[in-house]
Amino acid sequence: MLHCVPFPDLTETLSLLKQQGYTLGIITNGLGTFQTRVLQGMGVQSFFDTILISEVEQVRKPQPEIFHWAVRRLDTIVEQVVFVGDHPESDIGGAKGAGLKAIWKRNPFWPEPYTLDAIIDELNELPAVLAALSDE
Repeated sequence: MLHCVPFPDLTETLSLLKQQGYTLGIITNGLGTFQTRVLQGMGVQSFFDTILISEVEQVRKPQPEIFHWAVRRLDTIVEQVVFVGDHPESDIGGAKGAGLKAIWKRNPFWPEPYTLDAIIDELNELPAVLAALSDE
């Protein structure tokens, strides 16, 4: 059986971020139909203002283009975007290479990225870390 398990506090954290006025997007590497079903299965699609899937976009993380496309679709600028991811190269390296701030969701399977703006262990830490980054 194929299934995915969301990180703890995923729905609660996304709900809180939306209540706080954040505009949210997803960039994910993978197959369009599969990734869409994953998001639907977790019940989180409605939290996001844009969703970019590499197969659909024909560009994969860590290429900067996919990050820049997300920024444009969110109608903002790179200086106002914070990317959260768990892969040091595709997520954090890609985001930093595209000029975004990056928060690494610590992952025991990968080494800590060389460049980042913050680290979280759990998603429920995200609102406080985002608030601290916006104060900088």
